[in-house]
Amino acid sequence: MSKWIEGTVVNLQQWTPELYSIQLEADIAPFTAGQFTRLALEIEGEMVARPYSFVNGPDNPLHEFYFITVQDGPLTRSMVRLQSGDALYIAPRGAGFFVLGELPAADTLWMLATGTALGPFLSILTTPEVWQRYRNVVLVHAVRSAAELTYQDRIQALLEQHPQQLQFIPFVSREATGFAIQDRVPAAIADRRLEERAGFEFDAAGSQVMICGNPAMVRDTVQVLEGRGMKKNKRRDPGQITTEQYWK
Repeated sequence: MSKWIEGTVVNLQQWTPELYSIQLEADIAPFTAGQFTRLALEIEGEMVARPYSFVNGPDNPLHEFYFITVQDGPLTRSMVRLQSGDALYIAPRGAGFFVLGELPAADTLWMLATGTALGPFLSILTTPEVWQRYRNVVLVHAVRSAAELTYQDRIQALLEQHPQQLQFIPFVSREATGFAIQDRVPAAIADRRLEERAGFEFDAAGSQVMICGNPAMVRDTVQVLEGRGMKKNKRRDPGQITTEQYWK
């Protein structure tokens, strides 16, 4: 199989000066919600590629990716100039283990994201499996400013479809909004503000926690949860915490 499949850009959406979503059509192998792939463009004679998580569900043939522009990043600088009909290359298969199939059973599923790490959770929330396996689902999106609380139409639609199961709790660290928690996620777990807002506890016996985002948030949140008696989830040693970092 070829290393790259040539996809066709359908739409490029700009959310803020730095945040974008891109949609493309491409004939790739089926993937599992929560997985990532690699996107690439030929820049100055070589293929430049980076990993991005699927935002779309596996049943949606229009593949979508949510990304932030990197000041010195040649790929994102080129991607934001793409137009409908342009070529964008994609790896032929998805990859990664940040998927529901790796999680043990529980009553409550916590989804904790920072920034563009919201993407894989939106993909997972399109699947029937998440609603069949978990009685309660809490989606947390932590950003710096309210303008970065993107995909609100999609989140609102999910809330309307699953009013008895889904909660959405935003965090905005650098602005007072009146509706979002103004702090970092690990701090709001440590003092139990997040649990009070959700109405559920981080309980080792009844919770699974998926954490995706910047390494500092992932590290600090894991540390706080381990202080509550939770542990990393492994195939040979099941636990309650499953993580994915959006850069190293």
